[in-house]
Amino acid sequence: MKKSIHELKTSRGPEDAENLKLLQRVTVKDKVAFEKLYSRFYPQLTRYLSRLMRRPEMVEEVVNDTLFVVWEKAEQFQGRSKVSTWITGIAYLKGIKALDKLRMMPEQQAQSLHDAEEIEETRNLISRLGLQDWLASGLDQISVDQRSVVELTYISGYSYLEIADIMKCPVNTVKTRMFHARRRLAKLLPLLEEQNSVAADVDKEIIG
Repeated sequence: MKKSIHELKTSRGPEDAENLKLLQRVTVKDKVAFEKLYSRFYPQLTRYLSRLMRRPEMVEEVVNDTLFVVWEKAEQFQGRSKVSTWITGIAYLKGIKALDKLRMMPEQQAQSLHDAEEIEETRNLISRLGLQDWLASGLDQISVDQRSVVELTYISGYSYLEIADIMKCPVNTVKTRMFHARRRLAKLLPLLEEQNSVAADVDKEIIG
């Protein structure tokens, strides 16, 4: 028999415990608790969806749609993941649905594979160019699912298991998406570095 959300406890740290308490209060339509949850998740959902969707004009609506679902469906949380993972999963599905309406869904399926060395190599690529510049320059040129995996791994710090839960797909699919994102971004990196080098030379000439 499924437990009530009010029976749930978490051993996933103090932050998750606080989020769970707030979510439990939201189930009885506690507006103060919802406002706290809203203010806690609004910034990170906005950042995540901005990188996922690349459509700034749509982000606000999708964030609000996500948090409306949290308000309406809080009692459906079953405690199988962190509260943050559950809410990010709602945001992912809402973002994908919004993009689908614009016929922007990517073709995204490949063989499963796993290679921890390649993940570490990606971290090195990021550090070489600088995280923000790398993301801004590179993420526009890969698919939405690949962007989501990169964002959730390197910015939000989720594990592959948590990302699989968010994206409702097997862990190997997450690894495959990261592999293809990494390959694509690795090819782009020399071009981005060259652009940065040219820009730096121009600045030197101007400063002179």
